[in-house]
This record gives sequence, C-alpha cells and structure tokens, in this order.
Amino acid sequence: MTIQTVDPRALRDAFGAFPTGVTVVTACDGEGHPIGFTANSFTSVSLNPPLLLVCLAKTSRNFATMTGAQHFAINVLSEMQKDVSNTFARPVEDRFAAVDWAKGSAGCPIFSNVAAWFECAMEEVIEAGDHVILMGRIEAFDNSGRNGLGYARGGYFTPTLASKAVSAASEGNMELAAVVERRGEVLLLGEDVLSLPSVDAHDGSPTEALQKYLETSTGLKVSIGFLYSVYEGKSDGKQHIVYHAVAGDGEPAVGRFLKPDALVAAKFKTSSTADIVNRFAMESSIGNFGVYFGDETGGTVHPIPVKDAKA
Repeated sequence: MTIQTVDPRALRDAFGAFPTGVTVVTACDGEGHPIGFTANSFTSVSLNPPLLLVCLAKTSRNFATMTGAQHFAINVLSEMQKDVSNTFARPVEDRFAAVDWAKGSAGCPIFSNVAAWFECAMEEVIEAGDHVILMGRIEAFDNSGRNGLGYARGGYFTPTLASKAVSAASEGNMELAAVVERRGEVLLLGEDVLSLPSVDAHDGSPTEALQKYLETSTGLKVSIGFLYSVYEGKSDGKQHIVYHAVAGDGEPAVGRFLKPDALVAAKFKTSSTADIVNRFAMESSIGNFGVYFGDETGGTVHPIPVKDAKA
C-alpha cells in the first residue's frame, strides 16, 4: 500500500485505538493574552535533558502564536476535568473564564486540579506533514498524584472510576454486553425484538471474556473499547456491564448492523437496552461519550464522587 491510497478517516480511527491521556496546551500571545487547546498527541521524550513533545495541526487557529512562543505549558487533565477538555477543544471565545488557573514562572497558564503540569522553553519546532512537533525543554513541573483523564476511540474514560465499578459489579451475578459499532452502525440481535450481544461473566478478565464471546459468536474481529454503562438490573438481579466495542469488516454470523438513530420505533428486549442504544445515537452524533452508572430506572453519567474530587 502506498501513502496515496491511505484513507485519512480510517487512519485516524486506527490511531484512536491507542488509549491516551488528555492535555491542554497553553501559552501567551504577544500581548500577554492566554491561549490554549486540547491535545492528546503528547509524550515524554527524555529525562536528561528533560524534554517532551506535543503535535500541533497547521490548520490550528493557534498555529502562528504557538510556533512563535518562547514558552508553553502542558496541563495533564485529571479524571474530573472532562468539561475542561471539551471547552478547550471547541471555538469558545473566553475559554479561560471556565477554568481556575494561574501563571507559571515563565508566564504560561497553569490549571488547578490537574494530574500534572509541565512548563517548557521552546526547544525546537519540527516540520511533520500536516502538523508540526513542538519540542519543549522542561523548566518547571508538578505532579498532584491525581489520575489522568483517558481518551480512546472517540470517547473519554476514567480509569479509576471504571476499575472500581467493574470490581464492585464482579462480586455478584454479572452479565457483560457490548455496543458493537462499525462505521456508525450498531450490532443488534433479533428480528422483531432487538438486544445487545451479551454473555454471563465468570472468573477472569471481563474484557477478555467479552471479546472472546463476541469474536466467537459473530466471526468478526472485535476490539473492546471504553466502559459505557454499569447498572443493576432490578428485574433479573444481575449486575450489567456494557462496553463500547469496534468490529472489523465482514458479515456477522449473528445479528445485523443498524443505524441507531433510525431505531426510534424499534422494540427492544429491555428498557435498559433501548436507553443504551438511544444514548449512543445521541452521543455519537456529537462525538462526546459518557459512562452511565445506576440501575434500570435511573442513574448518572460520569459521576465524580466527592472523595475523588478532593484526592
């Protein structure tokens, strides 16, 4: 395959299989006004000398300011800062009014409550196709001990919260299910009454058990993504854990792929299944996914317990 035949959207989706943290890159323009943007293309480079890098699209409205800046900062967002990520990913006029911040020693905006931050001198700006690489020499940093916000396959995930939920659910009678997506469509089982593919869980890793079941039953290659719903089924007494998953090409041995936004009049096996599919249709349309915790009648999306917020 030559570079000319690569589908940019397919390549972007493939890159999205790699889970990353979420950062907000900040600096000040020539008049001292703060600027910032959300980025997950960040990585450490070297301990000696202390170097890191972040990639910046040449189409970014911050391109001229960032490439001309003498200093910039990386704010590694914590699990409670999904809203901050969304704010700095959108063309909001006064982004900094929505976040608590202060200037670092070199004048770069440093956010409160982040997992870690790094203030850097610009070491080098490197050409890289439709992006540039900003290489920074770290001059100051701090590590709060908070857990970072995660991002994979177009959605956020909170590692600590997900781990606690799965651990608690695994102590009881547990059923695993998946919203298996492929190019905007969802795999559903049944003809007149639709359901998500699911399997009772036993000992071992829930994600490994679910992936094995999905690949065996459908005959497709399946990648398990982020945690999507955790709820108690009052009618069946089970703990239900639902993951987002992505399927490869091919005709599934069971079920069929359907567009979730076209299923308003469809009948589902349970009201919970209907709620999950409807929520997925809404969230996928705006590219902003959440994690539901609750039961069949009510719950919340991405709750942050107070004790975690104060950690």
